[in-house]
Amino acid sequence: MLDMESVPAPYQEVQPHWFFCLRADDNTSWLPFSREDSDKLERANTAGDEKEEVVVAVDGERYDINVKERKRYAVYWEQAPTEVRRCTWFYKGDKDTTFKPYPEAFSQSLEAYMIAVTLDEWKRKLEFPTGETVILHNPKLIMHYQPFGLQDEWVSSPSEQTRPRTVKRGVDSISVEIPDVSDFRSASLSLLASHYKRAQQDGQVGRVEFLPVNWHNALHGDATGVDEDIQRITLPSISRLRHFTNDTLLDLFFYNSPTYCQTIVDTVASEINRLHALFKQRHPGFSGAVSVVGHSLGSLILFDLLTNQRTGSETREGVPSGELRHLNCDTLEQTLTRLGLQQYLDTLQAENLDLESLALCHDSDLKVLGIPLGPRKKILNYVRRKWLPEVRNSKTTPQFHREQSVTSAVDYEYFDVGIGQVSIEYPQFAFQPQTFFAFGSPIGMFLTVRGLKHIDPNYTFPTCKNFYNIYHPYDPVAYRIEPMIVSEVDLEPMLIPHHKGRKRMHLELKDSLTRMSMDLKNNVLGSLRTAWQSFARLPVAALPPVEEGETTIERHLEETQEIKVGMLNGGRRIDYVLQEKPIESFNEYLFAIQSHLCYWESEDTALLLLKEIYDKLGVTFEQPQQ
Repeated sequence: MLDMESVPAPYQEVQPHWFFCLRADDNTSWLPFSREDSDKLERANTAGDEKEEVVVAVDGERYDINVKERKRYAVYWEQAPTEVRRCTWFYKGDKDTTFKPYPEAFSQSLEAYMIAVTLDEWKRKLEFPTGETVILHNPKLIMHYQPFGLQDEWVSSPSEQTRPRTVKRGVDSISVEIPDVSDFRSASLSLLASHYKRAQQDGQVGRVEFLPVNWHNALHGDATGVDEDIQRITLPSISRLRHFTNDTLLDLFFYNSPTYCQTIVDTVASEINRLHALFKQRHPGFSGAVSVVGHSLGSLILFDLLTNQRTGSETREGVPSGELRHLNCDTLEQTLTRLGLQQYLDTLQAENLDLESLALCHDSDLKVLGIPLGPRKKILNYVRRKWLPEVRNSKTTPQFHREQSVTSAVDYEYFDVGIGQVSIEYPQFAFQPQTFFAFGSPIGMFLTVRGLKHIDPNYTFPTCKNFYNIYHPYDPVAYRIEPMIVSEVDLEPMLIPHHKGRKRMHLELKDSLTRMSMDLKNNVLGSLRTAWQSFARLPVAALPPVEEGETTIERHLEETQEIKVGMLNGGRRIDYVLQEKPIESFNEYLFAIQSHLCYWESEDTALLLLKEIYDKLGVTFEQPQQ
């Protein structure tokens, strides 16, 4: 008789999974690629010629992976390249909270594991030139011992060394969450699958891409020198709080300065246009709409930019008619000569750069070419300023109303639209946004401080016909817009439904208790019955019943649309408030700062964005089952 339990399990090749290092300056933070991206990298690695450079686009084509270099490059924004690994073995130290991948060469050495499995001989010791030792106790217990610094001659046993690492083979043997995508993008894809499943299967809708616009570095970089100036006058006490203030809150003041406001709007507009052009270049078949989202100060910047866009004969495909006048008729040589920088012509031509590609360059790109800081700034500033309109004419008719100023005159120009922006040149977008979403926005406060009392109900952005002001009820930076348009009516903001189609339970309970306290004056017994019925039906959708074929969210979002609040959002409601979480309602002050940052993690916010985008395509969503 053959004892089957004594027969060793056959050796199986380990299935690799690809990981990337999160930061270039930290080799300890590793995250897995999605299974789809990992499989693409594995196929490219297996099929590719060792001499050929193979590049694989991952994460929705937002990153390019050079398989041969094992490097990950950001496509749409500046970011130092990070390391990529084909991972098969992992370790976790005594103080580590997660498993980390071994380098590929070390992992190959650990595949001596095959001998132990095949021969069923365990307690094998693998020794490495660095003095490290790995002991294969059994298939489920493998330990990695490291010496103290350099290996001393008298250290002869693992027990005299540091505490060992736990070693695991294969990604399936460790606890790691392999993502589909990340953050707000992940939430939108999840909602796309749950609320637009049928439309997605029928090819009616595609995914929504989110590309971040980075303008903060342009203000705080070496070019402006503003950080050094501020640091010289900053007090030494409470240094961490002052650093936070200098790095974030001061941007609000910088934006009201003519000196720095121009830098900010130039950077935002040129970066948005660059991302748009690059996305179209990488997706030539894309024919969808483009919307813009602004958070906090970013929403105010977009509001001012959109207010100063041009339409009609003044633009060509959303771009000012004079946009590339010099760039189209001048050669690279003529442009550099005009700037007195002709000595850099050979350097730029060696990289096959023309004026069009030069307009897409960052400061770091020219720095790599050895061009000094001064010439870099002159070149980039000249090229990007050509996107600005040369003459400000054909102003929009007055749509905002400002009270008489009782303060001293300052260097502000109240244009015909009268919204009190700093007197600067506002660049033009290369496209017309479909919708503008503002998250946690101080727009209302800034307009009021600028001296505005009322927004004309007939006013619309010249090139953007839809506008949503979305905020958390405890966000200390957020302000409303609708009271500036409809001052004679006290309108409550639109409550954004939970993405599962109901109110949060504690809000329904709060409403029930409010009704109960009112009923107590007339009918104690009836109020108790009302409260009991409210408790009993809490898990059920708390929104009004809907007709067949209509979802609860659609009904809730549309039931008050009859109220006219001006044309800034096409006659529809503008202010939308998120539902606070139960724990947040206990102490609104404690969660105030966190509430200002919650928008990028909110599925309710993501669903409102998707609904607005897909409504324009005539696609309605399906209510997921509770």
